[in-house]
Amino acid sequence: MAHSLKPVVSVGQHGMKESIDEEIAIAIKYHQLIKVKIGLGDRDARDALVAQMVETHNAILVQRIGNIAVLYRFNPQKGKLDGLS
Repeated sequence: MAHSLKPVVSVGQHGMKESIDEEIAIAIKYHQLIKVKIGLGDRDARDALVAQMVETHNAILVQRIGNIAVLYRFNPQKGKLDGLS
């Protein structure tokens, strides 16, 4: 389902900022399934940032390939996503 999605949020080389955190919160509430592009060069820093996003937004890490993370959080007001069982 996430294959055709474009990243809705990009985190630059300077890491997480409050405005980016707010964008993720809005996007994941509306879309439920989002892609986030992480522009940090260090793999350990990317891992830590993804873990922080998952914890902060109470999301599930669906997939991570390189600098792209796919996050999911169910929104009861939206219902199930088409294609999920």
